[in-house]
Amino acid sequence: MPSPLARLAAAALIAAAPVAQAQSPDPADWSGVLEEARGQTVFWHAWGGSPTVNDFIAWVGDEVQDRYGVTLEHVKLTDTGEAVSRVIAEHAAGQDTGGAVDLIWINGENFAALQSRGLLQDPWVTELPNWRFIDPEANPATVTDFTLPTNGQEAPWGLAQVVFPYDAARVETPPRSMAALLDWARENPGRFAFPQPPDFLGHTFLKQALSELAPDPAALQAPVDDATYDAITAPLWDFMDALTPHLWRGGAAYPTSGPQLFQLMADGEIDIAISFSPNEASNLIANVTLQDSVRTFVMEAGSLGNASFVAIPYNANAAAGAMVVADFLMSPEAQAEMANPEVWGVGTVLAMDRLSAEDRARFDDLPLGIATLPAEALGAILPEPHPSWVERLEADWTARYGTAQ
Repeated sequence: MPSPLARLAAAALIAAAPVAQAQSPDPADWSGVLEEARGQTVFWHAWGGSPTVNDFIAWVGDEVQDRYGVTLEHVKLTDTGEAVSRVIAEHAAGQDTGGAVDLIWINGENFAALQSRGLLQDPWVTELPNWRFIDPEANPATVTDFTLPTNGQEAPWGLAQVVFPYDAARVETPPRSMAALLDWARENPGRFAFPQPPDFLGHTFLKQALSELAPDPAALQAPVDDATYDAITAPLWDFMDALTPHLWRGGAAYPTSGPQLFQLMADGEIDIAISFSPNEASNLIANVTLQDSVRTFVMEAGSLGNASFVAIPYNANAAAGAMVVADFLMSPEAQAEMANPEVWGVGTVLAMDRLSAEDRARFDDLPLGIATLPAEALGAILPEPHPSWVERLEADWTARYGTAQ
């Protein structure tokens, strides 16, 4: 999944003066957008850390080339903040047209960083042809990014939820609460790990734990308040103080990414991991990366969930082409391809009752991965905390535990 740019989070929450934008394509005139897009090359800056994701993006590139004459170049990122920093730097240099970034896979603090500075295209998403398949009232995650309204500046294209893959050959009863996980880790030292923050999964584990342990979880939906921060996070740090000595390598080192985390599981070094994709374990089993005894569980109190979005910077060189790609990502065909566990297995953003019978059948016919929980077993989806929490949590974690590497 794409890593947020926590270093920009504080500044991102300060409203910026309006930014002058070049004339943008009008998605209400879709034939005009298609005409302008033909022949354009769209540089899509997106996380490149998974062969599964990379293969899907390559498939999208083939489709938009064949259908619309748009060339898609996947600029593979390790941290979404790389693209965000580039857009901010171009704005600082006065490069308000011809930007290097046409489309970004973006969430959370990264979205806040660009939106608050006025560095995204003016609202465009709700005019896309395939927006008609989205039902924001039934699925608010399609129009809210880490508590922030997307205001038509981000197009949703996938749903994710936290799950915990585990090796069922070694773990008979998985721990389904943070207290139970701590007890399990004490009895099985070194057999649980999460990536080191600021990796996306690293701070996701912190947020997941805080959402369960905080005395007032509702406070996480508002910006961090210095007056209450210590009281809200105290149970989290008590939990982490107790858990850290029982982590892989006693908390003296951490995997740096999701792929490295799953390599530890494949090598038999750990028995429980964390993922933001309910189908990731099945994908890895199918690719002979993980042993077929791996299954997944969720916490009884619920698990964090969010939508993946794409956004277009204000100075994109190929804004029309980027709109075409974003619209295709919301098409029933692309959504069904992405939801196929043999391809990726990401949850769809589409409302089934808005699809034709033929398009609904695309989803009804999908197989379920061997380690994938059925939708009804995924439990409650917990809302993401406000973006400002990530920076504080990462800074505190680093000060407390991140120096012993």
